[in-house]
Amino acid sequence: MPKDFVIRLRCPYGDGDRTVLLQEREETLAQILEKPWDFECPVHGVQREVPFSGNEKGRTAGIRRRAGAPGIAVDDVPVREEAKPRSSPRISIHIPVMAYGWSQHEISFHESSTTLLVNASGGLITLAAKVSIGDTIFVVNQTTSEEQECRVAYVGPEFEGKLRVGFAFKRQVPSFWKIDRHEVRISKPVKVTVHGTDRKGQKYSQTAMALDISKNGARLDGVGFLTWPGEVIEVKRGWKSARFRVIWVGDMGPRADQAGIFLLDTGKNIWGVPL
Repeated sequence: MPKDFVIRLRCPYGDGDRTVLLQEREETLAQILEKPWDFECPVHGVQREVPFSGNEKGRTAGIRRRAGAPGIAVDDVPVREEAKPRSSPRISIHIPVMAYGWSQHEISFHESSTTLLVNASGGLITLAAKVSIGDTIFVVNQTTSEEQECRVAYVGPEFEGKLRVGFAFKRQVPSFWKIDRHEVRISKPVKVTVHGTDRKGQKYSQTAMALDISKNGARLDGVGFLTWPGEVIEVKRGWKSARFRVIWVGDMGPRADQAGIFLLDTGKNIWGVPL
């Protein structure tokens, strides 16, 4: 006998959950919860995810029926669920990546890109390859050479002639982007001078503030517009200096005009504070 089910689906970017009513289904609840279902995230469009909770609904009064497809988004139907942590916040940061895999019609692709948004669950990049939701791709962080197998979770409008592609890691990997490091950091800002070459090939010398200092790097405020991920810069404080590699550059929000740097001259401490 066909039954109705109410399931809860979560956008892989953590921007919201959707309640979906499945009508006249022959499957058991266990089968329903093991299957991926299509739903529409108001931010990222059509997604396909496995439900994180659900229950069976009979013809009980108080449940509003709506005509249409078997899977109908309804936000007024109650469903029992366990509280689960939200995905980590998204950060607008440019990090160079290499993406490769197979697009539609089994055509292989291999192209460089730069992130538009990142979080512990994945990121948003632009690709010329015509990938589809559900495709498997591999993403390499070109700064660290680390690689993750990912699933395409979102394909949006074109940006500068390329598709916006959101991807989700098979599991959360907070350390993949090297943004949040689990090490002792000094919160006191330190004034430094940064030497490097800008995007037009011109050398520059810029005063900046070093924040969140650790033995392996820091966050620089005031140079994001001059540098880019992968560049090697010299940071000088007083008579001491060291070489650093730019890991990320902030684009919008609280990290705008900031850059994350990683120490190349191992063991050097130019900050004037014990680490």
